[in-house]
Amino acid sequence: MGVGLPADAGGWGGAPPRDAAAARRRHWPEARGPGRARRRWQRAGAAVAAAERCAPAGAAMRTEISTAAAFVTRLLRAAGGIGEEQLRCFRECLQEALREHYKHHWFPLVPSKGSGYRCIRINHKMDPLIGKAAGMIGLSHERLFQLLPSELTLWVDPFEVSYRIGEDGSICVLYESPQPGGKTTKPLESRTSCKEEWRIGRSSPSKNYNMMTVSS
Repeated sequence: MGVGLPADAGGWGGAPPRDAAAARRRHWPEARGPGRARRRWQRAGAAVAAAERCAPAGAAMRTEISTAAAFVTRLLRAAGGIGEEQLRCFRECLQEALREHYKHHWFPLVPSKGSGYRCIRINHKMDPLIGKAAGMIGLSHERLFQLLPSELTLWVDPFEVSYRIGEDGSICVLYESPQPGGKTTKPLESRTSCKEEWRIGRSSPSKNYNMMTVSS
């Protein structure tokens, strides 16, 4: 005759289960069947995958944002009259403003999507993100217009950062990187982006890409 389990073993509070399998099912839910455990792990895996899809956005655009902020900072440094500590603060503030502005508008799989939204633009009117960062170091819009070009366009897209000074100037590439999977960024002529929109209907000569590196 088999030995029965105590009535209070594991908190059953009554007659023990008929067999060891039933006991395992009560104490270890995973033992109720592989399907339930598998579904639980699938849900957990889906949650992790979703987090991974969202989390890398800030990290993924770090280089592009840093490049753009460094370029504007370099323009201010070249104009003179601003100390290095102020410039460092401006650069950090601009980077933070860009991260916040871009966090829901960054599409590495379709780099041209949202290009117009991300575009930094001075056209006799100060770009609000530059103006916000400058305000943190005490620079007014009037002072910025004295230090920066009156017409400046800066495109900050996944895998590419480029700029143009003047409405008819050449587009210069500050940063360019191949897309994941070996893809390269599409030529300007084949994009539907902020750049392309300004090319359509203009009588100015074709814009040529120039390469330029920016140091901090």
